[in-house]
Amino acid sequence: MSESFVKNENRDLADANWLEIVRQQVGSLRFGVVEIIVHDSRVTQIEKTERLRLDKPITETRPTRSE
Repeated sequence: MSESFVKNENRDLADANWLEIVRQQVGSLRFGVVEIIVHDSRVTQIEKTERLRLDKPITETRPTRSE
């Protein structure tokens, strides 16, 4: 198998898989961002930033200022 054939086959596989990778990353998030980096019309990188939300307890109130 020639080296150029292997490179083209790997590129085709990568091009076909990027959408599935994005689906998996989005599916694993509750809050966050999935960023797709494109270079020369090709997806070259996928970044995921996850946020952890710490909700305030319902009974917690803000202190009021005395004037």
